[in-house]
Amino acid sequence: MNETAKETSWTPLIVIAFASFIIALDATFMNVSISQVVVDLNTDVSTIQSIMSFYTLITAAFMLLSAKLQDIVGKKKLFIIGAALYGLGTFTASVSPNATILFIGWSLIEGIAGALMLPATVSLISGTYSGEKRTVALAIVGVMGAVAAAIGPLFGGIMTTFLSWRYGFAVELVIVFLILILRNKIPDFEPTESRKDLDITGSIISFIGLVLLVLGILSLSKDFNTSLVVIVLGLLALAGFAYFETRRKRNGQVPLLDMDLFKDRNLRVGTIILLLSYLSMGGALFAVSLFLQSVLQLNAFDTGVTTLPLTIGLLIFAIIAPSLTGKLSHKKIIAIGCIMSIIGCAILSYQFRLDTTIFTLMPGLFVLGAGLGFIMALCTDISLSNVPAESQNNASGVNSTGQSLGESMGTAIIGIILILGVMGGISTAVDTYAPDHSGDQQFQMDVYNYFQKVGNIDDLKQDSTLVDVVNIIIQETMAFVMTITAIIMGIVFLLTLRLQDTKIKQT
Repeated sequence: MNETAKETSWTPLIVIAFASFIIALDATFMNVSISQVVVDLNTDVSTIQSIMSFYTLITAAFMLLSAKLQDIVGKKKLFIIGAALYGLGTFTASVSPNATILFIGWSLIEGIAGALMLPATVSLISGTYSGEKRTVALAIVGVMGAVAAAIGPLFGGIMTTFLSWRYGFAVELVIVFLILILRNKIPDFEPTESRKDLDITGSIISFIGLVLLVLGILSLSKDFNTSLVVIVLGLLALAGFAYFETRRKRNGQVPLLDMDLFKDRNLRVGTIILLLSYLSMGGALFAVSLFLQSVLQLNAFDTGVTTLPLTIGLLIFAIIAPSLTGKLSHKKIIAIGCIMSIIGCAILSYQFRLDTTIFTLMPGLFVLGAGLGFIMALCTDISLSNVPAESQNNASGVNSTGQSLGESMGTAIIGIILILGVMGGISTAVDTYAPDHSGDQQFQMDVYNYFQKVGNIDDLKQDSTLVDVVNIIIQETMAFVMTITAIIMGIVFLLTLRLQDTKIKQT
């Protein structure tokens, strides 16, 4: 493909966006299908949840190695290998007769394939387009992932309710076929390094560090103290990795990750912004979905429909964002997005009660999604804006790792916040709204058991006092979750002020 063709054709973008979409979709669409999968595969809930967690874990753990392999194998070739491997994984998962085969197909094969493709989606776009087209293309690829993650529950609900969860993997397989059919539309990029440049020791250290970090994060809600130890060990391993890579470069060898990249403020800050934004979106969706399914007792399909305004807001404002860069800087648009997200959290914080309807949640979800759309559309572009062409592959790996960590952390951290909110609110709510039961351990245990078994309002009708107490705890707990999410977005706003306020080069 010649230079003019690649600059005028959007076909490469469409192909690459497909990959970004299915990788993110895979991480969320099975959340609402767990009970059916348990029945079909004759297994238990904890096994399926572990399989889901390992998909995210394996994808994150191989991300830095994949970014370096782009330099050795070639970014297009690695992307195509990843797509083919992904197709094998989706086929295996769709026909899996038991949990072991599902793990091999989904967690292992698709996890590795996703890691091979995800950094390449960013670096291929950066190498194919420039100026305004690069801004638009990176916005679309970035937001395709966010939209896929957001509509995952709806997609999974439709598949599970009307067909089977296996058809979810089958749809992904169709998309993989399209990617492979259109692969020649993606420009070729020659490898810039040889196999002897591969840093095997650094790969092993980074793998161990990322595995421990993500595993600790995913286990937070199960065993908090042990998880903290695992997280600390992971961080120590990553610190050792950074030291090893710095020494390797000083000795004249090619590092797996050039630590000098982190001297670039936009890459450093932009990656953290991306991580925290995905954390906020994933955490908020998890909390809202849990409320809808456990308190309002909505099925998978209705839960997906209720959260759809967030997806619509995200998509609309992500599409708008690139067109605004001619008048406003990336930094200002992202800052506006942060403020909108905070407003969305503030609106939502007053909406969660036992008598909540799906319509009362729509405004807050839309505003939250709109703000995230502004952020996610432009964050990758500004993160890579000052990175030289020869370092784009490495930088895309850093950016993609931040996104994966954010997706992993959202559910785990918000899950802890939900538990803390419930546990901390029981005694206060009973003392305030049911003083006759103050100090009544059995009554407090009844309240706790309600949350433990995620019951619904019908379970409480025989005790109006219990209804009042539970209603207050739900309100305060969900308000607490939304406040924490707003605080995280406030941190993102402060980080945005650290970005270099220079107009992204349009040539």
